[in-house]
Amino acid sequence: MQSRLKLGWANFLLALLFAVMTVMTMPSTGSSSDTEKAALPFDQALSHLPRLRSLLISHEGELVDERYFHGARSTDSANLKSASKSIISTLIGIALDRGQLKSIKDPIVKFFPEHLGANVDPAKKRITIEDLLTMRSGLETTSNVNYGRWVTSANWIRHVLTRPVIDEPGGRMIYSTGNSHLLSAILTKATKMSTFEFARGYLAEPLAIAIRPWIRDPQGIYLGGNDMHLTPRAMIKYGELYLKRGRVQGKQIVSEQWVEESLKPRTKSNWSGRDYGYGWWIDTLGGQTTHYAWGHAGQFIFTVPGLKLVVVTTSVPTPDDGRREHQRAIYDLVERYLIPSAERKQLAALSSKTRVEPQQN
Repeated sequence: MQSRLKLGWANFLLALLFAVMTVMTMPSTGSSSDTEKAALPFDQALSHLPRLRSLLISHEGELVDERYFHGARSTDSANLKSASKSIISTLIGIALDRGQLKSIKDPIVKFFPEHLGANVDPAKKRITIEDLLTMRSGLETTSNVNYGRWVTSANWIRHVLTRPVIDEPGGRMIYSTGNSHLLSAILTKATKMSTFEFARGYLAEPLAIAIRPWIRDPQGIYLGGNDMHLTPRAMIKYGELYLKRGRVQGKQIVSEQWVEESLKPRTKSNWSGRDYGYGWWIDTLGGQTTHYAWGHAGQFIFTVPGLKLVVVTTSVPTPDDGRREHQRAIYDLVERYLIPSAERKQLAALSSKTRVEPQQN
């Protein structure tokens, strides 16, 4: 009897062990689980990003990794797409520091009296510079499906300012490159310089980077918030500027106060749910507050102040079905690999064996 009981318990335990091992070794029901992605070696994760053209990582002020893909080179400038909006914000801050703009609370009607006359919707006269910076002008967007009609119009400023008011100025976020273009026009009027000349003289030259002319509207105003070009190394330097609170090599390029104010959440995207400041996106990645300039299809400048980390990516900028998945993969790369490695101070372990030698920006 006892032997039969022992045999029964032995069979039961073997069956239980078999069941546990079966569950543990069952494949995931998802088509590509997050756990599997996180388990990939870093280089293998990068190989799954065919649109990626560059990845640069700076930690505690040192460039610890620099990689280029699919024929891209360190001297190639990238189209920043909408990451340009962060730079426009910086230029507004510099103009304020120099006294060329008085306040971001100023209504924009003072800069565009020819377009905002007596018969205009009164709400348009309440739009402020700050409303443009935070995408809360209340005007119908010129982005997305409306972009082509806007940039083929005869007067881009007039086109923006004749859009209908669909929300109260200072209300909800309505993402629109037209808002940023108005900022470029305001800079041009306030500084009596083109946006390109102002950017080159007061941002690019102090950072020891190059910026080249980009698209202008039919009236000669440089496009605000799109199509600026920088090399990835220049993008790293720009990100470092914000980590260092506007100061580089002992010189204050943009005020510390402007950096702080720019990175405070002011509104939230109805589309992505992410916070937005003055031209900068704000999110929490890997438990770390992260600020970033974000351009279409995978142009990013991430800054993680708690870790003194800057991550730059550039990507194929063309619109196609793969761009959204690519952008999600970049977020995963920062959150699952780079932030944890920076926390453990192991970024060097991810470093490429074929570092690119320094060249001029």
